[in-house]
This record gives sequence, structure tokens and C-alpha cells, in this order.
Amino acid sequence: MKFVDEAKLRVEAGNGGRGCVSFRREKFAPFGGPDGGDGGLGGSVYLRAVEGMNTLADFRISRLYKGKNGEGGSGNDCTGHGGDDVYVSIPVGTVVLDKETGEQLGDLAVEGQTLLVAKGGKGGWGNTRFKSSTNRTPRKAGLGLPGEKRELMLELKLIADVGLLGLPNAGKSTLIRAVSSARPKVADYPFTTLYPNLGVVTVGPGRSFVMADIPGLIEGAADGAGLGIRFLKHLQRTRVLLHLIDLAPPDPDADPVKDARTIVAELKKFAADLGRKERWLLINKIDLLEPKEAERRAKEIVRRLRFKGPVFLISGATGAGTEQLKQAVMRYLDDHPRQVGGIDEPAEAPLAADAT
Repeated sequence: MKFVDEAKLRVEAGNGGRGCVSFRREKFAPFGGPDGGDGGLGGSVYLRAVEGMNTLADFRISRLYKGKNGEGGSGNDCTGHGGDDVYVSIPVGTVVLDKETGEQLGDLAVEGQTLLVAKGGKGGWGNTRFKSSTNRTPRKAGLGLPGEKRELMLELKLIADVGLLGLPNAGKSTLIRAVSSARPKVADYPFTTLYPNLGVVTVGPGRSFVMADIPGLIEGAADGAGLGIRFLKHLQRTRVLLHLIDLAPPDPDADPVKDARTIVAELKKFAADLGRKERWLLINKIDLLEPKEAERRAKEIVRRLRFKGPVFLISGATGAGTEQLKQAVMRYLDDHPRQVGGIDEPAEAPLAADAT
């Protein structure tokens, strides 16, 4: 299924049912008075986060979701049946925005979390409600209130533990193939990755983490160059970033240090929190050089970058150094558990009662 991380949809809650005008008529109660019931509540529309979905492609086809209208009231003070609510399944990690105002209505980062996005209309009053000491035979009833209608924007942010970033052809797809069962496209030309890929990396019995590979960045990505920064949002929920640097770029004039600084600058342009996120350096493609030359170049890159964090020399093609990397990442994730809500910040989505 094609990966789609943005979608638009319209939600319409059901209208409230009409109130009833009725009078009690029984053999021994000729003046029984009004007994018209209220109309039923209109059905509301909810979004619910479910596991097993990793794309918003379904919303390219189905874009309108409507709650049922409430039924009208009836005599004998009977309230009409309420309209059925509608629950729309969306992937875990979806951010919900009001398209018109841009307001964030919620962030569904936990499986089973629900968000009310369109509240059903209230049922109209029956004539019983209008009875008073001065009006004992009211002949009017409420029509019922219309349900809420909204245009929504859905933005999916994949929930992964580790994110890969780097220039096109840095070896991100090759690495995720080496350490997981994911099989993204790998080729000897730039931008072979056109959309994010997820891979589950198994470290031991019952121990694993999820790695995300996003399309490569180039200078000016924040301004739309290349594939732009459209997919950077998928790194915002990660706990650690693995920054791949090509130790032996095909272009002899390329400067890995300058390229690495370009990537960091694009991260900061996109979001300040990404620039502050834990980041490790992966010096990739060491298999293309002699061991001593690879080590010398790696030390020079780290020195020029003045990088103080963890550094790993690896080869995604041969698997060299990947086992040590997997173990180190797993230890880091164990020491830095994800906070409640599936993201590294308070993650209770505002329920729509607060947003509507």
C-alpha cells in the first residue's frame, strides 16, 4: 500500500431529533395535558487510534464521515432514539488539525485513544417542556440543533525509537536492511528512498526497537530542495538520531564534514527540538578503505566536527560494526524509556470536549 502521511477529511455529526407535540388522551383523563417527548441526540464522530495502520491512504478514497441523525420524540413522554456515533480508525501517531483555523485538536499517540471531532446536535424539546401554570396546553416543540461540521487535516508522525538521517546515498537504506527485515529499495543513485521505511531491529529474546529510514536531505531542504523537509516530522518522536556520514563519497570533491553540518542546519531550521535531540555519528562504508585509512579519516571527521557524542565505524554492506551499534542503541533505549503517550513529552491528547 502506498505510504501517505497527510490527508484531508470532512466530518459531520448528526442533527438532533425534533421534539414531539402530543397530549395525553385516556378514558378517565380527558385533560391529561401535554406528553410530547424530546428528540434524540445526533450521533457524534470520533477518531480512534489503532495498531496495524501505518498510512493515511484510506482517506484518499473515503473523505466524508457522518453521524446518524437523532430520531424525533413521541407521545407518552418518549424521547427519540439517539443517532449512532461513528468511530473512524486512524494510525497511532496521527496529529489532528482543524483545517480552517489550524488549531491542533489532538495527538493520538496511544493505541485505543479516541478524540471527539464533531459533536452531535441536541434533540429538540417536546411540548411537555413548555408546560407552565399559564400555558397548560403548549402546542410547540423544538426542532433539534444541527450537529457540528468540520474540515480536518490529518498528519501522521511515525512512532519509531531510532531515526536515520543523512545525505542521499549515505547508506541509510542499506543499514536498515542489514539490521532488520525491512527491504527498502537500494540503488547506486540518489533519492532511491522516496518515503519513510520502518524496520524492527531484534537485539535478543524479547528485546527489539523500531528504526525509521527517511529520504535523504540536501542543502536547502528547508526551502524545498530535493524532497524538502516533508518527512522530517517522522523523526520528532524518536529517542535517538543516527547520523550517517559517507566515509568514501563517490564525488572526490565532496566534504563529509560540510555535508554533516548541512544536515544539522536543516534539522534546526525545521524544529528546534530536533536540533537538540540525542544524535550519534555513524561513519559508514568503512569497507571501501583500508582499516588504518578508514580509522584515520574517521578521526579527522570527528575532530573537525568537534563531536562529543558516541561515534561508530560501520559498514551497512558487510555488517561490520552493526552488532555493537544495535547493542549500544538498545542499552540507551533501556536507560531512556519512552514516556507515557508514546512520545518523549506529555502525550495526553486533548479530548474534543476541550477542543469543540
